[in-house]
Amino acid sequence: MFVVPLNRLVPDYIKKFEAYIPSKPDPELMKLYGCDRLYRLNNNENPLGPPPKAQEIIRCFPPPRAGLYPSGDSYYMRQRLAEAYGMDPDQFLFGNGANEVIAFVIKAFCQEGDNIVTTDKTFAVYEWVATFSGFEAKLVPLRDFGFDDQGMLDAIDERTKILFVCNPNNPTGTYWNEARLRNFLDAIAGRQIIVIDEAYCEFVEKDDYPDGMKLIGEYPNLVIFRTFSKMFGLAGLRIGYLVGNLEVVDVIRRTCVVYSVNTVAQDAALAAIDDVDHIYRTRELINTEKGYLKKELEGLKLEMQIGEGCFIMVKLPMSDTLAYRKFMTEGVMIRSMTGFRFPNWIRVSIGKHEAMEAFIAALKKILPA
Repeated sequence: MFVVPLNRLVPDYIKKFEAYIPSKPDPELMKLYGCDRLYRLNNNENPLGPPPKAQEIIRCFPPPRAGLYPSGDSYYMRQRLAEAYGMDPDQFLFGNGANEVIAFVIKAFCQEGDNIVTTDKTFAVYEWVATFSGFEAKLVPLRDFGFDDQGMLDAIDERTKILFVCNPNNPTGTYWNEARLRNFLDAIAGRQIIVIDEAYCEFVEKDDYPDGMKLIGEYPNLVIFRTFSKMFGLAGLRIGYLVGNLEVVDVIRRTCVVYSVNTVAQDAALAAIDDVDHIYRTRELINTEKGYLKKELEGLKLEMQIGEGCFIMVKLPMSDTLAYRKFMTEGVMIRSMTGFRFPNWIRVSIGKHEAMEAFIAALKKILPA
């Protein structure tokens, strides 16, 4: 019997990296915490689910098609988006959720000794993918809960290849307006790839919020990320995409894993993309329930951060990891924020009113007297 020399085979940067351990399935969690129902307020999922037409696609999917490979490059989705935005279909590249397209970009442009720049309190996958790929992730502290544009510019060195900006930011909900984004892009002057992650763009109704799609023609180093997981309620099907200049996307495509987006996801996304009513109904629910939470939290005199997106943050007078366990015993699942480098804060996804009432009731029960 051979002994595998793992210590010699595993790179140092993998040895130092801790695996992300997902939570157990809901039925297992309910048994563990002794609750008979569980409100999922931890993953920023759309409480309305997919749009009706997408639901019908899922419901009626013919089983024989499961035996066939999907379109390897999401052909019809790329055609549809190109038509909608007046672009070339080859400017779009799909992946198995936004996580995969993040990996595509980093693999395409980074080599040994290179680094990326982002912030210390944002969607962690930018940092994770860079780190477990052997590249440095330079993390600039947030300023007033938002990305520090000058701090990011100051962090750039000769080995910086990509800068990631989550706009609006997960978990703080802050965003750069169009003028600020343009100033940042002008300062970079094409020397690095700039990724603007617009996973939550459909939730923003502010007039000064930039549409990254419209800036690609002016800034060929700009790459935009979008997803069908949030507003369009297809998180369980894992489908996201990037869009950019033809030359840039052609480079990224060389790292793309084809056939990674399943047929149901492609068909459902194609059905979902034009459902404007679904967007309006989701926004109405989010805005109404944010208002409810703001009023209740003000009454409890708790610090909060309420920005754009389908979530809010709350600072508690106790450990967020302890609060997570206490919430779970009440059948409410929130996101503890120590992993986001926000100790004692929690992030709460906006759900239907019943779930929001359950959260407030649980919060009042677990707060110290």
